[in-house]
Amino acid sequence: MASIELTIENFEQTILENDMVVIDFWAEWCGPCKMFGPTFEKVSGQHEDVVFAKCDTEAQQQIAAQFGIQSIPTLAIMREKVLLFSQAGALPESALTDIVTKAKGLDMTEVHAQIAEQEAKTKAETKAED
Repeated sequence: MASIELTIENFEQTILENDMVVIDFWAEWCGPCKMFGPTFEKVSGQHEDVVFAKCDTEAQQQIAAQFGIQSIPTLAIMREKVLLFSQAGALPESALTDIVTKAKGLDMTEVHAQIAEQEAKTKAETKAED
């Protein structure tokens, strides 16, 4: 599957309607981004059940800001609307494949339970401080 272009117009739909989305934050002027692009495309073809999306940080500044992008390329992985991974730097094919495979293998019921537990703990700590 070839990657899609992630824009402010399709962002919400892409995240909500797909179990897993791998995002490559890049810019036209970025040399490392251009070097990483073919790797991203190649790995996207190995995971037909995952949406691979490219987000041009120059054209889509609102999305880049939402993810706190400060360096490019940056790779982000979302699954079931949860940000599982975000890291700046171009990855070799083997590392990208490994990260995508590990994200696919996570027990998301457990991940959601851990998030709920942490949110409850934070809420309780905030309440205790008041």
